Amino acid sequence: MTTTFLSLISIFIGIAGSNLIGYLFKKYSFGLTGNTIAGVFGSVFLIKSFGRLGFNPQSILESGTINYELFILNGIISFLGGAIAVILIYKLKRKMK
Repeated sequence: MTTTFLSLISIFIGIAGSNLIGYLFKKYSFGLTGNTIAGVFGSVFLIKSFGRLGFNPQSILESGTINYELFILNGIISFLGGAIAVILIYKLKRKMK
């Protein structure tokens, strides 16, 4: 498994988080396309911001094998990044009106 593949998995987890928040809370939904875009940017932003703490894809594969604890932490942060992005974009949209 490569770091690129781990990054793609992380992005897909962020997309799942944003679409799940949009599905569960209809007022935050921007449709499938809008939630997907928010999930991509939210997960990438949060992983890039906090990934230096040791759960970025390079750290997960540092020993040559997958560190599953770091991989799970990466997935949780990506999921939260996608979910938070949808909520923040909704609040920004309300402020701009």
